[in-house]
Amino acid sequence: MKAMIGLLQPIKHKVMNTIYDTSNDVTFNEFFKVFLKIGLLSFGGPAAQISLMHRILVDEEKWLSEQQYLNALGFCMLLPGPEAMQLATYAGWRIRGIPGGLVSGLLFVIPGALIILAFAMIYMLFGSVPIVNALFLGVKAAVLIIVFEALLRVSKRALKVRAHWILAALAFIGIFFLSLPFPLVILMAALYGYIRSKPLYNDKNSKVVEQVETSLLKTSSIFLIGIILWLLPIILIVELTDVPILGTIGMFFSKLAVVTFGGAYAVLVYMAQDVVTQFSWLSAGEMMDGLGLAETTPGPLILVTEFVGFIAAYREGGLLLGFIGALVTLWVTFVPCFIWIFIGAPYIEWIYTQHRLSSALAAITAAVVGVILNLSIWFSLHVFFSTVTPVKYGVLTLWIPELSTFDWRAGALSLLCGFLLLKFHVGIGKVLMISATFGWILVNYS
Repeated sequence: MKAMIGLLQPIKHKVMNTIYDTSNDVTFNEFFKVFLKIGLLSFGGPAAQISLMHRILVDEEKWLSEQQYLNALGFCMLLPGPEAMQLATYAGWRIRGIPGGLVSGLLFVIPGALIILAFAMIYMLFGSVPIVNALFLGVKAAVLIIVFEALLRVSKRALKVRAHWILAALAFIGIFFLSLPFPLVILMAALYGYIRSKPLYNDKNSKVVEQVETSLLKTSSIFLIGIILWLLPIILIVELTDVPILGTIGMFFSKLAVVTFGGAYAVLVYMAQDVVTQFSWLSAGEMMDGLGLAETTPGPLILVTEFVGFIAAYREGGLLLGFIGALVTLWVTFVPCFIWIFIGAPYIEWIYTQHRLSSALAAITAAVVGVILNLSIWFSLHVFFSTVTPVKYGVLTLWIPELSTFDWRAGALSLLCGFLLLKFHVGIGKVLMISATFGWILVNYS
């Protein structure tokens, strides 16, 4: 019992030879208000959310140092799952231990999850209404440009040297043309980076932040408790209920939580094509609609998985089953995020001193660029063309659009969104509203 209580104690840590016990400095009410504010204002995707947290936690509250924040950000970028949510969890852990991490992570997710659930219900009940379809034409076009913007942003950060570019190109070829499994691509990139004797990058300006004291026993205990909490509900659902879709959703999104490195857009690569082509839970258009909803609500973009889980279960058994499907999806998607942070956070500074590990992590980041390029092209084909057919040529797979099904309205809206986002740097929320409005106008008056 004492060991378990010890896991929940706030962390005392040494940084730059100064002792900080932030649990004595930050009251729970203050802590709760700040992270609730972050959760409610976390619109605009990972880049905007990371900037928001930096401004509040580093610049305004000064709860984290610049180097702590940067080291944690780099670590979270390379974990499976949503980097912004994991960064919020890390910040809470650093300030008030595991209870703080639980609170900060949940506050980052819950507001958006409630909104997505409400939107998913409305979408299934009223999605066939013409005005909704017209609005979502613009949403799809905007989301497409948002994904391309993410590709450019990640590329600038990840492609440091020639080896980065080669890894990104090979990852794209492997997924888009050879249909290699996403986990295999990531594993191959990690092995390549690890085998190199030097890291793929070396930031001479970075400062060393001393490690948080921990132990193998504590790490193992957190891992064991976390795995039991994560998987036990799914096992019980499979064994005690006669609703196969819930078990399928639980297992699919559990696997997703383990293998999808690179954040929300990388998750979409692995998820989108499987839920559309393998399981037939959603159409490609519905998948884009779900991403559009996630883009316009607070919280991590990976909440699009909740949208998918709700629709998949709803189509099997109606509204109640859809609600349960959404809860199962949220559980198996986000519980692992807490596990990765609570296990890995004490070792973040140590990892950045290990050349082979940092090289492997950098190689994964480079490969993710190719993965997002695959997603961008796949989405583009399904936004611009009504009919896209995969054609096999031996080991190669080509996605061939039927040119006669080109939707000029989607093309025009995408150009508009490209100018607004990339040229004039208009906020994502405004771009989505403008594009949805013009989509409605084009559908009704063209």
